[in-house]
Amino acid sequence: MSITIAPPRDNAAGLIVSTGQIARRVLLKFVRSPQLVVLGTVQGALFLLIFRYVFGGAITTPGIDYVDFVVPGFITTGVLFNAMYASAGMAEDMSAGLIARLRSLPIPRSAVLIGRALADTGIQIWGLGITVAIGFLVGYRLHGSWDAAVAAAALVILFGFVFEWIFVLLGMIAGSAQAAQGFALIVFPFTFVSSAYVPVASMPSWLRGFAENQPVTVMVNAVRTLTQGGPAEALLGHPASYFVVRSLLWSVALVAVFAPLAVAKYRHG
Repeated sequence: MSITIAPPRDNAAGLIVSTGQIARRVLLKFVRSPQLVVLGTVQGALFLLIFRYVFGGAITTPGIDYVDFVVPGFITTGVLFNAMYASAGMAEDMSAGLIARLRSLPIPRSAVLIGRALADTGIQIWGLGITVAIGFLVGYRLHGSWDAAVAAAALVILFGFVFEWIFVLLGMIAGSAQAAQGFALIVFPFTFVSSAYVPVASMPSWLRGFAENQPVTVMVNAVRTLTQGGPAEALLGHPASYFVVRSLLWSVALVAVFAPLAVAKYRHG
């Protein structure tokens, strides 16, 4: 797919226009070939059904129904799994020579990556909506306020944007779509060794330390306490504000580390 970007008049205008053009290209590509994200969404839905009806009866979550416990985990980790495809998309653009052509244009270098991250985050809203809808169909219910639920949705979208930078960097390092998909499998330890699907307290002590102090657990717990209110706060031992603040700190830290690394990799090839 070709892309044309007019030379910018100044840096600020150039960044905005260039970012918008890159984001538009990514969105058009998704509309024309949405198979990867649709496949990821279907896969996530199947996992949700399995955990809800196969494993749910064997997992104890005191004070809260398991479906209300696990759906926030799937909502949060769903954007993480969908973000995996950003690495394949970036690697494909590099192998096709698009990135080399963009480097030769008089546009801000960061615009290419920001545009891609914003567009991919927008695409993730598709998967988020599907997962939420399936969650309600299998019995999930909100037990917090609607304001808190909106805040939870905003956090999930933010998390998607944060993890985009990690996978964009992996895509540039990998060099091919197949290798990028392999690199993206690093998400599995962070998703499964977390509070997304089971209470961390049920894990062995040597594993619990990692699970309690990694970003996915904090992010899942922020969404869970916002949407489930008092029962979730009692189960997890902290109010929603505790997890929200920590999830925001993790978000800032991850972007502060991986966004500059991604831009540096893009500049130097």
